[in-house]
Amino acid sequence: MSNTTELQKTTAAPNPAERGADTRALLPRVDVYEDERGITLLADLPGVPRDQLDIKVDGETLTIEGAVSTTTPAGLQPAYVELRVPRYRRAFTLSRELDASRIEANLKDGVLNLRIPKQEHAQPRRVTVQVG
Repeated sequence: MSNTTELQKTTAAPNPAERGADTRALLPRVDVYEDERGITLLADLPGVPRDQLDIKVDGETLTIEGAVSTTTPAGLQPAYVELRVPRYRRAFTLSRELDASRIEANLKDGVLNLRIPKQEHAQPRRVTVQVG
């Protein structure tokens, strides 16, 4: 990434109200790509359905959270469970050059694709030269 567009990884402390519960969250793997017009984040969130995915922007902080959804067959109750249903959480600090109001998100096959465009003033533009 260039110095002009900054995206910093951050972590957040667990919510104090949740301390009694298992609040550990997995950090999803994220690839970040930058071009002239903005950045694209690709986050691996296997097993997270759209209704369990939460993407928030608060100030300059982008937070991605998701819970894996599991189903128990109808009429059955678990007698013994070793499977922990994972929860994903990742936070980033966005540069002021990025336009968080125009974020586009798409979830397909366990991969979240977030497109964050740059502000108009931060995008390259062509200057027309007049003759004469």
